[in-house]
Amino acid sequence: MSELLRQLTEAARLMVGVKDYDKYVASRRRCSPNAPVMSREAFFAHCQSERYGGKSMKKCPC
Repeated sequence: MSELLRQLTEAARLMVGVKDYDKYVASRRRCSPNAPVMSREAFFAHCQSERYGGKSMKKCPC
């Protein structure tokens, strides 16, 4: 049952455009083990800025 809840939560987040912080961290650790990882708050602020009018053309780190 908890797996179903996790999948539903992930689907709901994707529908409203909220990126998954845990996936970001796992990806960051896998691709660049020594690279710094943003805090959850910084990650959320960065993605919100990019989504709602950020001037940067950088891809979201997720």
